Amino acid sequence: MVKFLLVIAAIADLALAALLVGVSGFLFGSGPESMHAGVLVAVAYAAAVIACLAASIAGFVFNRRGKAGAGIVAAWLPVAGALVALMIPAPY
Repeated sequence: MVKFLLVIAAIADLALAALLVGVSGFLFGSGPESMHAGVLVAVAYAAAVIACLAASIAGFVFNRRGKAGAGIVAAWLPVAGALVALMIPAPY
């Protein structure tokens, strides 16, 4: 059951990373629909993508070392963070 949850979390983390990469043009692009975000936002955005990818790896590493609970929490953390971010109301 633990490996199943870790695999589902890995799929969700990879999908979240793909979504972040897919919508990056709306933040950093040069088109009229872009927000023209600054360097600090770009660094935070890159850290979020890397965290999505590293969380899956950390989950499997924790599971291998016998800490299944910590592995599941680590693997599902980016998905939980994305769900919390969706609850933040838009500033407009």
